[in-house]
Amino acid sequence: MKKHIPRALLSAALIGMSSLSFAQSSAASSPAKKELVARLLKLQQPDVEQLARQLAEQPAAQLLGRAGAALPARVAPDKQEAVAKEIQADAKKYSDEAVPLVRTTAVKLAPSTIGTMLDKDFTEDELKQIVAMLESPAYLKYVAKADDMQKVLLEKLIADTKGSIEPKVKALELTIAKRLGVTAPPAAK
Repeated sequence: MKKHIPRALLSAALIGMSSLSFAQSSAASSPAKKELVARLLKLQQPDVEQLARQLAEQPAAQLLGRAGAALPARVAPDKQEAVAKEIQADAKKYSDEAVPLVRTTAVKLAPSTIGTMLDKDFTEDELKQIVAMLESPAYLKYVAKADDMQKVLLEKLIADTKGSIEPKVKALELTIAKRLGVTAPPAAK
């Protein structure tokens, strides 16, 4: 419990300093620069929300991993599937509650954190260039194609490396099974 108090105080102090810094730097900014910062924050909102989602879901993912590792040793084999489903439902309930809370807070904090940095570290002209790039049709098309590009690369990468990686995975699997004293399943023919 003691570990959380200093971290919480530090976080509160940093948020307070960021808000003060934003208020001070905003006073010196032109309305046009403030508008550019606001546009950038709006453009970056999906990224802020994704970061918040990852942050909120990380503890549940870690706990699910630990639970999955402990399940075989702690729960009777005939009850493992039911317990695993209950644990997954608990993690989903946590995520359903935590993600919106963290996402809303992240979006609320963005102006006093990211906005402050944008206002302080970039000129009005630089902000115009960044907004123009992020709003450009070519960039938007590129972003829209990113998943397809990644998919085609992964398909080719898997096809090209499957022959050399599968034996290594099988060797690792056998080595781990041996270290754990588990009898390896018979090889498929």
